[in-house]
Amino acid sequence: MANIQSIKALSTADLLANKIGNSVESSSTNFAQELRNALGGVNQMQVEGEKAMSDIATGSVKDLHQAAIAIDKAEISMKLMLEVRNKALSAYKEITRTQM
Repeated sequence: MANIQSIKALSTADLLANKIGNSVESSSTNFAQELRNALGGVNQMQVEGEKAMSDIATGSVKDLHQAAIAIDKAEISMKLMLEVRNKALSAYKEITRTQM
């Protein structure tokens, strides 16, 4: 009877580990995709900001307010991306300093 209970416990533990493993793999894939999407968005805002600045410089801007908003969006998104990078590097350094 003890053997049956250990087999049942082992199979439950294996199922739980498998489920957690799949969840972690799925989460890491989602995180990587979200990171790519965020970087793509920042890049797009930078392109729009540069286009707005060149339009202002050449005098071909149609709406000065929209151009200023595009430039501000590009600046803020770049600052946010840099802060996220700084926090990630800080977390990585903290993890590497952790003694086991």
